[in-house]
Amino acid sequence: MVKKIQKTGSSSKSSSSASASPLSGAIKDSAQQIWLAGLGAFSKAQEEGGKAFESLVKEGMSIQRKTQAVAEERISEATTRVSSMATDISSKAAGQWDKLENIFEERVAKALNKLGVPSARDVEALIDRIDELNQHVQRLSAKGSTRSTAKAPTKTAARKAAPAKKAPAKAARKTSRSTKAA
Repeated sequence: MVKKIQKTGSSSKSSSSASASPLSGAIKDSAQQIWLAGLGAFSKAQEEGGKAFESLVKEGMSIQRKTQAVAEERISEATTRVSSMATDISSKAAGQWDKLENIFEERVAKALNKLGVPSARDVEALIDRIDELNQHVQRLSAKGSTRSTAKAPTKTAARKAAPAKKAPAKAARKTSRSTKAA
């Protein structure tokens, strides 16, 4: 293209009246070629643009899948960490709750002791002592009944017989204690 202009330009030096017409024709031809090159580039861009767009969409989808996979992995790791932390915290809280419960029980026991309320141990000791006394009374009443089978019952014999009537209650206490222990 440049060569055409130069050729026409050299011939234009020889004749100035004839130079106006070939120079304008060369410019017109050049403009026409530039216009056609632009249209060709535009057409090619349209064809290639659709293909490029589709390839960009495919690449975008693959990147999105990879990103989602990484995100899901990170979420899974975070969930595992949080659940393990929650388990640790709940076990620590349970241990603290047990300590608090023991402290509360000790303070309640001290308060009841100050008020004169017997503890469960005191009541058990009294029950054991009563059981021993009942057995001793039964043995004494059995010895006394063999000596005085012909005598009429006296007040002391009636008193000795009264604890013997409470023997079934003793058996009930023993069964209730054995069920508590189980």
